[in-house]
Amino acid sequence: MTLSHPTRRSTTTRRTRGAVVALALALGLTGCSTSTNQGGTTPEDVIDQGYISGDGSVRIWTAAERGEPVALAGTDFSGKAVDTSDWLGEIVVVNTWYAACPPCRAEAPVLRALAVDRADEGIHVVGLNKTDAAGAAQAFERTYEVPYPSINDSTGEVTAVLQGVVPVQATPTTIVIDREGRVAARVLGLLSAATIKTIINDVLSESGGAASPTPQASS
Repeated sequence: MTLSHPTRRSTTTRRTRGAVVALALALGLTGCSTSTNQGGTTPEDVIDQGYISGDGSVRIWTAAERGEPVALAGTDFSGKAVDTSDWLGEIVVVNTWYAACPPCRAEAPVLRALAVDRADEGIHVVGLNKTDAAGAAQAFERTYEVPYPSINDSTGEVTAVLQGVVPVQATPTTIVIDREGRVAARVLGLLSAATIKTIINDVLSESGGAASPTPQASS
């Protein structure tokens, strides 16, 4: 007769449940929206070749590797026009977000500091939100003192334009667009201050240098 060991099975079950909970918490921190990883693909994947969940992975394209320029245009949650092509010749940071997303809230101070502290270098930040109604989005912007506009993409049309260039299924995703309007880098998931600083500095160091300050009128 084979004797069962209920205590051992109970311990194994508790350990399995604990692992599942830990995995769920980790996914909740790094990215609010995930896709199935088809065939063990990596962050270097391009469109239609699979996609992984937002885990903080960084993808950099050299100037020679970058594709055609992309322009994102729409209105913010107050109805004001936003068009990234207005900033050609400067650097644009696009961040996808929505108000109930935990990593979006965690990285909000990083994006706010970037928009405020580096504006004089020709750095622009714009949000892209296809989830929230105006009330929820504007409440988030007030709470985190967001100084930059976010495109209200309730139809998903603006996201589709960006999606045609670089995968953005994970939320948040942060895209850095160079002076020519081309995608230079992508960060999947929670953005750190160190990561975005390094990317911005690298793009600034490319031919053209940092944006020049506006000349002061002589007296």
